[in-house]
Amino acid sequence: MDLYQSSLTSLPLIARGKVRDIYAVGDDKMLLVASDRLSAYDVILPTPIPEKGRVLTTIANFWFAKLGHVVPNHLTGIDPVTVVTPAERDQVRGRSIVVKKLKTLPVEAVVRGYLEGSGWKEYSESRTVCGIRLPEGLERASKLPEPIFTPATKAEAGAHDENISFERMCAIVGEARAKEVREVAIRLYTEAAAFALTKGIIIADTKFEFGVDDRGTLHLIDEILTPDSSRFWPLDTYQVGASPESFDKQYVRNWLDSIGFEHKPPAPEVPREVALRTSDKYREALRRLAGTDV
Repeated sequence: MDLYQSSLTSLPLIARGKVRDIYAVGDDKMLLVASDRLSAYDVILPTPIPEKGRVLTTIANFWFAKLGHVVPNHLTGIDPVTVVTPAERDQVRGRSIVVKKLKTLPVEAVVRGYLEGSGWKEYSESRTVCGIRLPEGLERASKLPEPIFTPATKAEAGAHDENISFERMCAIVGEARAKEVREVAIRLYTEAAAFALTKGIIIADTKFEFGVDDRGTLHLIDEILTPDSSRFWPLDTYQVGASPESFDKQYVRNWLDSIGFEHKPPAPEVPREVALRTSDKYREALRRLAGTDV
């Protein structure tokens, strides 16, 4: 069944994000429930995307396991169905994780390996991406000479994330922490992108979020390397100079653009066929990467 919004009463609700509902599990843990909501252009759409929450959770858990040697993450290993009442288990099964409660760093760690989206727009105008000078002659969807780190501030629901300079990130979290996050994020992206290529997927860009525990140890949090937080392109149809096909929410963005959506609330209802096609794209990414389905 589609789950647009969870309604657990056995745990205190902390917050509802663009996609996830967050509940307290004691004083030191949280339950993250991935709904079937979809946010496009930082606007939450009113139509659920079938199986989206389960797909996101399964892909993120796949990557958490695969990249666990790079940096600690927030997973506890506790089965989510054990922290809710029996009547609520269907709401959390397959789409939830129980995580450590950490102090979230107030920046998003964005890594770009290819030129698309806002990066392509900026490059077209100034030959830079987030202020980083790039070579002349790159085209849309070009692979960059090396991955670049372009942090952003985290926006509240309904607001747009804002790209910031690395210097600004240093001012927010401290220079040593900023350098650590940059190094870890680029390594995570590089290893994941290399693996994904062997499965026929280009990871054009992605964003990570990090938190720290009481000892100051950096942890990877939220979700990682999913079609919600990344651009996934099919390798077999990729070509430089054109907007690539994708396994991510770009399909919905393209539909919204086709009807003249102005990138601000309220968002329109998504036709069922568009929602189902989007679901198919998310599930295809899962099948290719992890060899499984939901």
